[in-house]
Amino acid sequence: MKKIVTLGEVMMRLSTPGFSRFTQAETFDVRYAGSEANVSASLAIWGLAATHVTRFPDNDLGRAATQTLRRYGVNTSAIVYGDERLGVYFLENGAMQRSSKIIYDRFDSAFAHIKKGMIDWESVLKGADWFHWTGITPAISQGAADVCLEAISVARKNGIYHFR
Repeated sequence: MKKIVTLGEVMMRLSTPGFSRFTQAETFDVRYAGSEANVSASLAIWGLAATHVTRFPDNDLGRAATQTLRRYGVNTSAIVYGDERLGVYFLENGAMQRSSKIIYDRFDSAFAHIKKGMIDWESVLKGADWFHWTGITPAISQGAADVCLEAISVARKNGIYHFR
């Protein structure tokens, strides 16, 4: 079975119910999402071994996000936890000709505080066939850029294809 490892921030998505606008919403629906984590979840659903690497706050929101990934069959053993907050983004679903709107609030998130050396990439990437990341990951912070480069270096050294 193929093993894929993904790296990226997972955020709490708060979306307006139905097609309500931000100015009309009195409640928000909660989901946890991130493009790289969505790749892991899709691959796990298709029966592939998928591991997602990220950093969450060590609180109930971080645990809820971890549980969401596990629910889809994603291996969460490489997730690290810290003191900071979970990034949030707000989604207003579009309707007809009105496009969706997104507002990001990821400043000072736990993932933005990830640092080189926090992840044992040799262990995480052992037996992996593919390492997936996207361009937003290294753009989040210098620490995220350093961790991404660290992972790419280990992937290259071990002949693992990496893709962004």
